[in-house]
Amino acid sequence: MITENILPHLCSMNAEIITIGDELLIGQVIDTNSSWMAQRLNEAGVRVVRKQTVGDIPAQMTGVIKEALVRSDIVLLTGGLGPTKDDKTRDVLCAIYECGLVVDEQTLARMEAYFSARGRVLSDTNRDQANVPDKCTTIPNHHGTAPGMWFDENGRILVSMPGVPYEMKAMMDDFVIPRLRNRFALPEVVHHILTTMGIPESHLSDLLSKWESELPTRYTLAYLPSPGLVRLRLSCYDAGTNDSSAMAHLMDDLASLVQPYLFSRGDSAPEQAIGEMLRIRNQTISVAESCTGGYISHLITTVPGSSIWYMGSSVSYDNEVKSTFLGVDADIIRSQGAVSEDVARAMAEGIRSKLKTTWSIATTGIAGPGGGSPEKPVGTVWIALSGPFGTQAKMFRFGDNRLRNIQMTAFMAFKMLRDAITESGSV
Repeated sequence: MITENILPHLCSMNAEIITIGDELLIGQVIDTNSSWMAQRLNEAGVRVVRKQTVGDIPAQMTGVIKEALVRSDIVLLTGGLGPTKDDKTRDVLCAIYECGLVVDEQTLARMEAYFSARGRVLSDTNRDQANVPDKCTTIPNHHGTAPGMWFDENGRILVSMPGVPYEMKAMMDDFVIPRLRNRFALPEVVHHILTTMGIPESHLSDLLSKWESELPTRYTLAYLPSPGLVRLRLSCYDAGTNDSSAMAHLMDDLASLVQPYLFSRGDSAPEQAIGEMLRIRNQTISVAESCTGGYISHLITTVPGSSIWYMGSSVSYDNEVKSTFLGVDADIIRSQGAVSEDVARAMAEGIRSKLKTTWSIATTGIAGPGGGSPEKPVGTVWIALSGPFGTQAKMFRFGDNRLRNIQMTAFMAFKMLRDAITESGSV
């Protein structure tokens, strides 16, 4: 058992994140672990000062890990704990900490139960994953086989976790973050977030420049842009007892300044915020998609419980489907083209009538990179919204990047719906 002494209060503990695996270096697998871990550490009051990726060569892994242990208070590793021969992390850590492997009986029992519950036999290769360095504290893996490992030497913490994201995330939330809070007297860090739409990051910066310059020094404002929206994160580092009310007032001021572009308060995704608005009003929505190809429906169905307020959709890509399924007049399509206000309106009204929903969204446009014309260049999109107070449609010109056009269309559709729900005054 490792004895833990609470260290005196520090304004900031430095951490490094190291992701391990050749598959990351060659781009076969995208590293999402380090960004998620950095966010969690920041929320806990730990400052991430470096992120690195290293391959499966033991000498390179050893060098990177040793350098990190010299520079930083906390080092977090993911990857290299699997059952195959290219998983070298345990051996490298044994060499660094000058220790051997021992069987962790609790891990072995958990692995046996894990395989038994799935009707599989625990192989010798998987059994070896229960061998852990004798200087570590084992971190249980409730979602897989490989345990995590916690090392504490000379005031430095090293944590090694599997590279499988959902296994790592459970270890971070259930074990690593609580243990770091117990090990170190971490500063209180508070974040509040607003989501804006319809205004570029640079324009937001200009709008908020004076307000931002007058913030107390322990407060910072971060701009987090993505296609179609910009999130504003107000952070307070080393927050005290009076900062809760101060943050609330600052967020009210910030919301007032960006009111024409404000979508939601809090860190919910747009589809989550829309779903909550519909749920509490006992309202429903349907979607008719052309240029977005089902993307809006996909976002909606990632929200748990969306079946309460989302009734369904039609991905009406072909003009004949627009006519036969949604009832769009073929003569309108021939005379005005599929990318037009009247077609968007008819699509929204058609799906709303067919599925009998409170609201409906329709999209039709030229996502690109081809298919544009001088009159309707790539990025031209019509979004229609139909609801209790009629149907409206707006034309947008987003640009020439196909994926970005699809994403921005989805978010602007959510904004139109959000604004209409708010303006309707329904509770």
